Amino acid sequence: MRLAVFSDLDGTLLDHGTYSYAPARPALDALKKRGIPLILASSKTAAEIALLHRELGLGDWPAIVENGADRISPGALSEDAPEYQKLRAALAEVAEHARLFRGFGDMDAEEVARVTGLSLDGAELARKRRFTEPGLWSGSEAEQDAFLAALAQKGIHARKGGRFLTLSFGGTKAQQMAGILTDLGCDTSIALGDAPNDIEMIEAATHGVILRNDHGTGIPPLPGEQTGRIRRTALPGPEGWNAAILHLLADLGL
Repeated sequence: MRLAVFSDLDGTLLDHGTYSYAPARPALDALKKRGIPLILASSKTAAEIALLHRELGLGDWPAIVENGADRISPGALSEDAPEYQKLRAALAEVAEHARLFRGFGDMDAEEVARVTGLSLDGAELARKRRFTEPGLWSGSEAEQDAFLAALAQKGIHARKGGRFLTLSFGGTKAQQMAGILTDLGCDTSIALGDAPNDIEMIEAATHGVILRNDHGTGIPPLPGEQTGRIRRTALPGPEGWNAAILHLLADLGL
């Protein structure tokens, strides 16, 4: 068996409020000791993930960025963003519907820091987007439906995460996971997440883990839970992550 672990960040490996992964350290150390790849899979930008990737000592393992819009290899980052510029132009074209959507491109670093809880430096990195636009919606469900319908005509999709509505031209964490598993020659996967934008990745994995979410909509019951292929944690964030990984390693004889 060749195993790889794919993990969302905010509310999963990272604490929702503090962004700390300290409680997950025993499981992180267990993966490293066994040489099991840990693939970060987040709505965060490449610039944001590169710092955490280095801090966690993940070496040459790839990472999935901006909700699955792309994957990166550390040390090979680009700042070109034609897709993001195209997305922002499309928002301007549907300004009547978009007036109730405030994306990161509409905010300065101070505002991004305020709505995310990031430091000012972290907020600057979060604004270095190349593919997707997260933002806050202040209108009704009906108004949101009209907004999304207008964007769909331009090929733009929306995903709801723990905090934000994120817009993109496509690509999912599950699609990137499949490519990475092939590249790494892995036949077994664990995927962990806490929000609706993690569902496809969790369902596509050999073993899925739904982290308890006390701050958002969370993930509804999934079919794989009935067979035990998908499990839920009793604890949220890195505490739940730590327990789930250690239990799965034991269950898999690792």
